[in-house]
Amino acid sequence: MRLGFLIDNRKCIGCHACTVACKSEHDVPLGVYRTWVKYVETGQFPNNRRHFTVLRCNHCDDAPCIPSCPVTALYRRHQDGIVDFDPERCIGCKACLQACPYDALHIDPDTHTAAKCNFCAHRVEVGLEPSCQVVCPTQAIVSGDLDDPTTYISQLISREPVQVRKPEKGTVPKLFYIDADESTLTPSAATPAQDYGIWNEMPSASSSSTANGNGVAHGNGAATLHDSENLLQDLVAKSAKTVYDVEHPSPWGWKVSAYIWTKSIAAGAFLLPAAGLTLGLVADNPLLAWGGPILALIFLAITAGLLVWDLQRPDRFFTILIRPQWRSWIALGTFILLFFGVVAGLSVLAALLGAGGVVQVLWWPGGILAILAAIYTGFLFAQSKARDLWLSPALPVHLLVQAALAGAAALAILGIAVETTEQTQEFLRTVLLWSLIANLFIILVGELWLPHGTRDAAKAVQMIVRGQYAQRFWIGVVGLGHVVPVVLLIAISVGLAPIAAIVAGGFALIGLLLFEDIWVRAGQALPLS
Repeated sequence: MRLGFLIDNRKCIGCHACTVACKSEHDVPLGVYRTWVKYVETGQFPNNRRHFTVLRCNHCDDAPCIPSCPVTALYRRHQDGIVDFDPERCIGCKACLQACPYDALHIDPDTHTAAKCNFCAHRVEVGLEPSCQVVCPTQAIVSGDLDDPTTYISQLISREPVQVRKPEKGTVPKLFYIDADESTLTPSAATPAQDYGIWNEMPSASSSSTANGNGVAHGNGAATLHDSENLLQDLVAKSAKTVYDVEHPSPWGWKVSAYIWTKSIAAGAFLLPAAGLTLGLVADNPLLAWGGPILALIFLAITAGLLVWDLQRPDRFFTILIRPQWRSWIALGTFILLFFGVVAGLSVLAALLGAGGVVQVLWWPGGILAILAAIYTGFLFAQSKARDLWLSPALPVHLLVQAALAGAAALAILGIAVETTEQTQEFLRTVLLWSLIANLFIILVGELWLPHGTRDAAKAVQMIVRGQYAQRFWIGVVGLGHVVPVVLLIAISVGLAPIAAIVAGGFALIGLLLFEDIWVRAGQALPLS
């Protein structure tokens, strides 16, 4: 049996009875919703029309929220296909919110855990219909077994044209719509609401050609998005405007941006000494032998602190260690960081005790763990299926380059206080210079210039290069964070004092932090529902 929902938009009157019933049935707090109704207006007066769309969890057959959860709080019930949730396990990492393309999950302000529609599983188990279906005055909500051809929902799907939201995501959603307007199913097809509430200010007709005030994506990726652009133009011609919706704040903020940055420093600070010493590129000295591992340990501790701090239920963090869900890259990454910290700690201890042989042995596993620590976030963000900007297959390589950049910059700065050699300083300057060039190339060409597979990814790029993040990106990231350090490092080779490498390292780290923050925020700036 596979239970599913169908919304018949020929009957829906936008009365919110389903929303109220859901809140009453599950004691959903104010400000968050498991089921809600979105209003979109199309056309111009007097030839305008208001469309209603009921939005909720799609109970996908291939639900991306399930593998993203590090503690198996989300699961698909074998007996009926309902995607259910166990709040007693949830640690509030918000990975499921990023994985769901339909904006169906939220953080419950009372329990500080994720929550969503569970198909009223407690009612279904005793033969009752979901509460939203019971109260619908026009019988616009239909539920039932999709595998049974005798059920009403199966008969409707077989004889009526139906739609699903975002089929390109490959989630196999089980929430179907009859006669839904495309502007209600595609979030970026209508101008977002200016406020959240029934009496919100209506968007002006002049703003109907933009989304989030950042314009339609053109140029980068336009050739691959021709059909989508034609659809958008049709919708713009209809002046689609969202006039009622519910708010969905961005789940991840500055703590996640800072975590990527501190983790890059930790990984690079260990990886560069491991590579330099084991490959014979530099001679042994205190900055590399124990300065690098100590720096790695410090920034690993900061990374762990940021990760736990960002959890809505930090008191449950230990459950990742005792009950991990091995498909989740948050769980895998936790163990990578744990083992990396152990090896880095042993390296510091061995170096301080003068056990050079032990240190040489630890460089190899530590270097491998440093690489894994640098790149695993790329696979973690790839599980965030809702955020198109983050789905680049080249992201792990980009993160490794960032680790080399961050490690070289941090070690160059640490060289002020820790004994080192001119050979090591030259090694760090060389790595920093080429990693800056490589990172800027990846950002400008790989992340921003090359065509993107979806409109949302292309629009997020436009926010970075021409929209609300443009000034910080071009001045902070490109100018101060890359061009200035590169100029300083090149100038050292023609006579500028080597102390300029420290200044270059500081600017490079600031630029990298700015980029991480812009990248995380821009990826979440586009509406999902």
